[in-house]
Amino acid sequence: MIGSLTSLWNRVFAVLGRVSMYRLVFLSLVALAGVALVVSFAGVVAPTWIELIVTAAVLAVVCAATDAAAQAILKLPWRIESSLITAGILLFVLRPTVELLPLVGIAFAGFVASLSKYVLAWRGRHIFNPAAVGAAVLTIVSVWVPELGASSWWIGTPILAGPVVLLGALVLLRTEKVRVVTVFLVVAVAVGVLRTSAQYQSAGLAFDPWTVFWQILWASPFLFLGAFMLSEPLTMPPRRWQQFTVAIVVGVLAGWPIPIGQITLGQERALLIGNAVAFVFAFSLRSAVKLTLVSRTELTPTVKQLTFRTHSRLAFLPGQYLELDVPHRHPDARGTRREFSIASAPEDLPELSVAFREVSGPGAKPQSSYKKALAEVQPGGALAVTGVWGDFVLPKRSSAPVLMVAAGIGITPFASQLRHQRLAGDDRDVVLVYVASEASELAFRAELEASGVPVVVFTRDRPADLPRHWMWAQGVRLDAEGLLRVVPDIASRHAYISGPPGLIAELAPALEKARSIVTDAFSGY
Repeated sequence: MIGSLTSLWNRVFAVLGRVSMYRLVFLSLVALAGVALVVSFAGVVAPTWIELIVTAAVLAVVCAATDAAAQAILKLPWRIESSLITAGILLFVLRPTVELLPLVGIAFAGFVASLSKYVLAWRGRHIFNPAAVGAAVLTIVSVWVPELGASSWWIGTPILAGPVVLLGALVLLRTEKVRVVTVFLVVAVAVGVLRTSAQYQSAGLAFDPWTVFWQILWASPFLFLGAFMLSEPLTMPPRRWQQFTVAIVVGVLAGWPIPIGQITLGQERALLIGNAVAFVFAFSLRSAVKLTLVSRTELTPTVKQLTFRTHSRLAFLPGQYLELDVPHRHPDARGTRREFSIASAPEDLPELSVAFREVSGPGAKPQSSYKKALAEVQPGGALAVTGVWGDFVLPKRSSAPVLMVAAGIGITPFASQLRHQRLAGDDRDVVLVYVASEASELAFRAELEASGVPVVVFTRDRPADLPRHWMWAQGVRLDAEGLLRVVPDIASRHAYISGPPGLIAELAPALEKARSIVTDAFSGY
């Protein structure tokens, strides 16, 4: 059962990986707006069709203009998708209208939201969810100028719950935040039920917990808040346990809003508090760090390594990945940012390395706009890391035996971990299974040999000059059965696997026998 779920998840991730997170969120919001527009003709949602269209147009123009002006001043590339995502979220958080003063309030919220990306920022990255900032500021201002309107969260209606769940699930699968947002929903709904129960009891009314549960789940904004706002990668801390903590904080405040004067700490205000907690957790990691390309090295015929020099502090754990921004004209559907596992160790800083697969020549797939732009960056060129994330890190206990399974470029995070282990003098019981198409495609071979860990190599041809602690798995096919043959003590090891989703799915029956499984699936860049 677990193997089937793992297989399904990795195949879905491979499909979604062809579209950038930003493009997927934008398209999901467009689809949700389309559904809302259709059902508005039946009068089953609060706004009318003309209110939706007018409000969407105002928000799109204001957010795009504000972003364009700010990015021109700061000499940053303009990302229209970011502007439209902010506008799309505000469309569902604020009350659409065609009246003049409320439209002024909506425009004001859009302006504040977009401006917050640059004003409320740390080292080039915004701290708070922009749409939440815009909605919260408008709500506070409305205490003194009620004609401007406030956040209404009209998206919290049963007729739109289904589309929000479906489209939100795609976003969460792509951002790998399903478990985090599930924790938020469980906490928010549970606290909401407790709050409603307390209110009913104080009023002497009969209380049906199941009815209230379904009402809160389907008729509250929790689904949208979690899927499209809490899940934003830029405002999330890098480690999973930190993300769970933020989800719990936001869930408690959203489920039981604390009144402060004429407003409460619910909904978008709850999210802002969660963003602040995330910033406290990881402010040193959540920054845009400028890089200068030092060298471009060919590790194998198809694997290239880029080495950069960082210009400010960058902290990471071996096995984590970074997001590299390569601005260029006419980006394709996946945008200008990609994730790369870090190949170097923390001890190598201020030098930082990443590796990637690049195939050219007859029969090669067409290159993405990002890959073409990255290929044009020459030594001395400037780029930026826009974030460091990931839980693909080894157990804290050095005594815990580890199995590493790498396919192709999936060796990168292990290269970082094994180099760190050697430089830090961390003695671990590690076995590495390394899969490559040919012996010439074994990247980081010198570093792997220096680590001294046993390596089982799966290649079509026998690698030359194998070290004493290496073994060529001649004639063994790498599937679940083959993995058990070459690693018979897998049940005593913590398994880490980095490679394409298809391989992870195929090895799942064997990996289930391990003490734990941590995967690092990728879909290419």
